[in-house]
Amino acid sequence: MNVTAPFSPAVLQIDAAAEVDRLVAAIRNALRDMRRRGVIVGMSGGVDSSVVAALAAQAVGPQRVIGLMLPEPESSDDSLALGQQLAAALGIRAIVEAIGAILTAAGCYRRRDEAVRSIVPEYGEGWRCKIVLPEDLVAGAGYAIYAIVVRSPSGDERRVRLPLDAYLGVLAATNMKQRVRTLVEYTYADRYHYAVAGTPNRLEYDQGFFVKQGDGAADFKPIAHLYKSQVYQLAEYLGIPEAIRMRQPTTDTYPLEQSQEEFYFGLSLEQTDLCLYALDHDVPTDAVGEATGLTPDQVVQAFRMIERKREVARYLHMAPALFDGHD
Repeated sequence: MNVTAPFSPAVLQIDAAAEVDRLVAAIRNALRDMRRRGVIVGMSGGVDSSVVAALAAQAVGPQRVIGLMLPEPESSDDSLALGQQLAAALGIRAIVEAIGAILTAAGCYRRRDEAVRSIVPEYGEGWRCKIVLPEDLVAGAGYAIYAIVVRSPSGDERRVRLPLDAYLGVLAATNMKQRVRTLVEYTYADRYHYAVAGTPNRLEYDQGFFVKQGDGAADFKPIAHLYKSQVYQLAEYLGIPEAIRMRQPTTDTYPLEQSQEEFYFGLSLEQTDLCLYALDHDVPTDAVGEATGLTPDQVVQAFRMIERKREVARYLHMAPALFDGHD
């Protein structure tokens, strides 16, 4: 990249009106090709799903958009309240269907708690947990060795490094939440002959921040090319309520509140946006450092993290292998 001006967040500025018009037309064309009558959007109360719901409402009319809210016992109350607020603002149909009973029957909570007890034996009723990255990820080796934070009923909190087997056990169990939500979304899609809209932004899609055959499954993904800051630009243009635009992005997956940065990205979303753009456009590390507040060495570590996550995401993006015997 030949930088003629100082590298800054300005490189991610877009014409929001033109982009909305383009995406609305693209959604209409996609539904026409799929021969589907409307759109299902899983609404989390976050900015990504809110933008997708607003785009769908403009594309096909609010009467042909269903906003699904699928809470479970460990969901944030804010997720449901903000999702309902947005549905009312857009005039779309809102359906709330609790999925806790399905998850309990499938052993989601039991399997997760068993995995946690393998390293924290006293973990049980009334305890809460979340998985986090190392606090100094970009300052250290840049390896994503996870830890689990547990909080007892009395409020005592501690952090324990997660061995691989325990990590995989916790991850496999909690991924059931995304897969059950997708199951319900496609049940409604079949019932109304609608298409399911995916809600990942560019960071999530590129870096594999989704569950295969869970929230990674959708019929179209209208904002997967947009950096997070660009999604916020569309949100402002579309009039998404300020409470949603100001909300910190969360995973809404674990009993303890957890940000996307501490669970997956290791940097703020603003820094990750710029580092991802810079890596793809050959921006010098010193320029990236000035724009992000990172040292040149930390920028190099951030680039390495991005590339490693892309390797992990490769499997998540792969279509099923077919063995038909033909070249």
